[in-house]
Amino acid sequence: MNPVEKAIWFIEGHFAEDITLDDIAASAGISRFYMSRAFAVFTGRSVSGYLRGRRLTEAAKILSKGAPDILCVALGAGYNSHEAFTRAFRDQFGFTPEQVRTQGHVENIPMVEALKMDESFVVNLETPRTVEGKAMLIAGIGARYNCETSKAIPSQWQQFNAYAGNVSGQVGDIYYGVCCNSDEENNFDYIAGVEVTDFSDLPDEFSRVRIPAQRYLVFTHRDHISSIRSTMMTIWGKYLPESRHEVADAPNFERYGPEFDPRTGNGGMEIWIPIKN
Repeated sequence: MNPVEKAIWFIEGHFAEDITLDDIAASAGISRFYMSRAFAVFTGRSVSGYLRGRRLTEAAKILSKGAPDILCVALGAGYNSHEAFTRAFRDQFGFTPEQVRTQGHVENIPMVEALKMDESFVVNLETPRTVEGKAMLIAGIGARYNCETSKAIPSQWQQFNAYAGNVSGQVGDIYYGVCCNSDEENNFDYIAGVEVTDFSDLPDEFSRVRIPAQRYLVFTHRDHISSIRSTMMTIWGKYLPESRHEVADAPNFERYGPEFDPRTGNGGMEIWIPIKN
């Protein structure tokens, strides 16, 4: 059982209790930082978003059966007031608790059911190499995402392609997809861009990030870019937990060399994961 599966098992057995990200990470034997990152890569959800969704889903099921006291349901879901519960419930489902209780079913609301993990997708990953990466300045089109909205990243690359090869101070013919500034909700900044010599004379709409000198594990993804998720899940869900490496709280990035063809998605690319010395 990998760390994310352990976390899911723990959440499913304790979500009615006052558990925290620290508790969930401890149940899997990893840090809160690693849990936040790995859970999102593996499931497409943030830990807190999944926990909140599971609590509210079970509350919705109870309400649909005619629970007479909404405050008791709210307390059971971890909310200290009827108002806070109603606000969170409406944000999650688009209905109030009273409406779900009145209609007597949950067929028309987006339930968050228990995740069931399947490792059949795990690939035979090439052994990564260790690289002492240099400091870099990266500039390009940036946006902030969460687990649910990150599907828009390919369109972000389309926006950047209009500038590709014509960025002031561009270094070489290598492109970078940088993930940085992540939080425990797994909101993160993603910059599709290139290395530059300095941040002057760049378009106003460009985002900028300084990447410090850092040690990395470098993984190679040789298949079509559409299967990158399998490689990412293998890295975060299998290789790293089984290795002795500790992930550093620093930007990680995809590196697309001249061999990568953005039109076809072929040619392969690299995934650079920062690690502690």
